[in-house]
Amino acid sequence: MLQEGFPKEISDDVMKVCSLIPRKTSLTLQDVEYTQGDQLIKFAYRNYYMDISDSYIEILTEQQKMILHCIYSRNCDGYVRQKHLKSLLLMDYKEWAIPYIVKICDEYVIEIVEMTYDILKNQDTASFKSFCNENKKELCKSYSRMISYWNEYYRHRYSDFQQYVGTKVFEECFGYSKLMER
Repeated sequence: MLQEGFPKEISDDVMKVCSLIPRKTSLTLQDVEYTQGDQLIKFAYRNYYMDISDSYIEILTEQQKMILHCIYSRNCDGYVRQKHLKSLLLMDYKEWAIPYIVKICDEYVIEIVEMTYDILKNQDTASFKSFCNENKKELCKSYSRMISYWNEYYRHRYSDFQQYVGTKVFEECFGYSKLMER
């Protein structure tokens, strides 16, 4: 399953990273799917992997670290997701990591969305916008999901939806617009 979340040409590195993941763990049955170029990218909505020791991460190549951070960005523990996403965002990440970054921004942990926005707002996000344009249907679902979490948990703090950090990420960094809904 984890192989489907990455380009075929890096499968050896994916296998290396997978060999480090503790065995007594599992994935959810629900998958996330995007297309990237001519490839279907598919990964678990959540995984229940125990976090890996930093000493294991240190021995990995940069590409293997990126793979590991992508996988753990789907972890059931919000602190683990945030830790690995931050590490990923601070790397010179590849385009194949973009689906993992986009997906986490439709979730309810505002600290993760704030951190993501703080890092991405100062970067060239053209590759994110291109990816999101290629996956309009999924992006629109994610945007709606983000709105639902704003409405449920953050409306009192951000009464102006345009000032909500989730809105800023989707519109400024991912290129979301109402025209995508059509």
